[in-house]
Amino acid sequence: MCGIVGFSDFNKRSSEEMLAKMTEVLHHRGPDDSGSYFTDVPLAQLGFGHRRLSIIDLSRLGHQPMVSEDGNHRIVYNGEVYNFKEIRVELEKRGHRFRSNSDTEVILKSYIEWGTAGFDRFIGMFALCIYDQSKEKLILLRDRAGVKPLYYSWEDGLFLFSSELKCFHQHNGWKKEIDTNGVSLFLKHGWIPAPHTIFKKTYKLKPGHFLELNLRTKDLKEHKYWDVFDYYNKPRLDLSLDEALSHTHELLKSASEYRMVSDTPVGVFLSGGYDSSTVAALLQSDRTERLKTFAIGFDEKEFDEAPYAKQVANHLGTDHTELYCSQEEALQLFDRLPLYYDEPFGDSSAIPTMLVSQLASQHVKVALSADGGDEVFAGYTRYFSDASVFEKIHKIPKPIRQLYGHTLSGKLAPLLASNTYKEILYQKFDAVIGLENVKTSYRYRVEPIHFSDRELNRLILGQKGKAYGHTFYDDMHLLSTDLDKIRFMTALEYKTTMVDDILVKVDRATMSYSLESREPLLDHRLIEFSSRLPRHILCHRDIPKYLIREICHRYIPREIMERPKRGFAIPTRQWLNDRLKKHVDHYFSDSFIRQQGIFHVDETNKMLRDFYDGTDNNPERLWIFLMFQIWFDKWS
Repeated sequence: MCGIVGFSDFNKRSSEEMLAKMTEVLHHRGPDDSGSYFTDVPLAQLGFGHRRLSIIDLSRLGHQPMVSEDGNHRIVYNGEVYNFKEIRVELEKRGHRFRSNSDTEVILKSYIEWGTAGFDRFIGMFALCIYDQSKEKLILLRDRAGVKPLYYSWEDGLFLFSSELKCFHQHNGWKKEIDTNGVSLFLKHGWIPAPHTIFKKTYKLKPGHFLELNLRTKDLKEHKYWDVFDYYNKPRLDLSLDEALSHTHELLKSASEYRMVSDTPVGVFLSGGYDSSTVAALLQSDRTERLKTFAIGFDEKEFDEAPYAKQVANHLGTDHTELYCSQEEALQLFDRLPLYYDEPFGDSSAIPTMLVSQLASQHVKVALSADGGDEVFAGYTRYFSDASVFEKIHKIPKPIRQLYGHTLSGKLAPLLASNTYKEILYQKFDAVIGLENVKTSYRYRVEPIHFSDRELNRLILGQKGKAYGHTFYDDMHLLSTDLDKIRFMTALEYKTTMVDDILVKVDRATMSYSLESREPLLDHRLIEFSSRLPRHILCHRDIPKYLIREICHRYIPREIMERPKRGFAIPTRQWLNDRLKKHVDHYFSDSFIRQQGIFHVDETNKMLRDFYDGTDNNPERLWIFLMFQIWFDKWS
């Protein structure tokens, strides 16, 4: 696991000093080694920087940027390709010889042998840049699920890329201009969906995509090499429930074992829920040595999952470490959030994720995190509830639906304007009423909306109408109309919330402590299989995450596992009313808002009043706005 940076400056105004500053910013992602390459080519200056967290091949032979024997290819790379040993054997049969035992060299020679088609062979998580000197181009690649981040900027002859946005601040040619489109997206969702960022002319490379920059023509092209929608659109598999369970078990075992490949100690984040417990059980079952597992506990029982994790660990016999944190210890991380989440990020579970990462980093350099189980195996109960309501609505002829909607809008608009929570609910309902396709309405059950369109128009200076730009939600038409509601929503969630909320949260939290996180449930082979399962198998008897549950019960008794699902949460309302109130008062003050010049003072005052007097019963909204403010204070 590492951090990468680089540029192609066609104006030739860059320097090795700039490259060094950009690279050093990523020290936390790679404290073990650093490398750079700076050169002039006929039309540009090229720079590549790398910070290394040594996991595979700890010797200097794994140093980056890595260059091929003929000097025509260089690579900077962040991530792991877990099946690199198998690919290496194939390359050796084709005449390639290797100097290191690293997966980096395997990736580089895979590209030399097969070109961009070689990317299809990789099982893993990765973000990388390859400089192909012979073809005078740069290739930038991001893994299928989007586990590893990759940002880029392309404006006025300057192309920049990096693992984190904060690196761009170190280059004099990059223009730091906040994009109100990004502000809108963040306030609406609590995160900013790819390809957008908070800055103008700055983007996230979408998962399953790669870029090619032609250094002669300055032409930048984006290519898609993998799309989860393609697998959801394939015909359903014809197999029995027992066959599905057997193959899922085999894939889960393979995905988990691949992620134990390391030359350094590996552990597992254990919450006691089905996903992490299944991963821990699969790994511990065939091992004589005790698997290292980690959990964080809190004094507040409603937020504490540590007892469940300990119960699972005791049953499996893992080497379990737990740490109970006070509110004071958790809040100490609050001021650090904008440093590591260098784009506005509103998921409050970032704090407990950082706490468990801090704990694990004291014992291991790699930790398995079981994110993605709900998206891959249909684990969210909301998939099974409100979608049925949407279906009933769409049985009503559209003219009647629209007439009812207009009448309702006229009567309720004054009331909705004074209650944001109801306004958001109505916005979703109103959208569903007007849609032609009931499947499209499922978006409004999956898509998080914390601030309504009407409120954003009132809140953001100069905002009129929707200013959100294209997101993956606009690609829904690419999904087959034959999909059932459950798999339609899992496909959307896989491409949106999972990528730009959950995976961002885990990547920044773990890397802030120089800890590599690996995601076995996001092995692409799992989603390629589960996406083609008939609904009666994927959600047998309408039980969320049925396949994971049944496999887990082979190792852990039902009485240990079957309990209400919990998230990784903190007492947000209590903190905002008490320990964080001084921050709220400062960042909502008239003087700060006016000086900031983004929001209407009257609307921010109203937001604060509604929270304190109980009119707005959703503390996440205030938290999200506060997260934007502390980010703005740090990075504007």
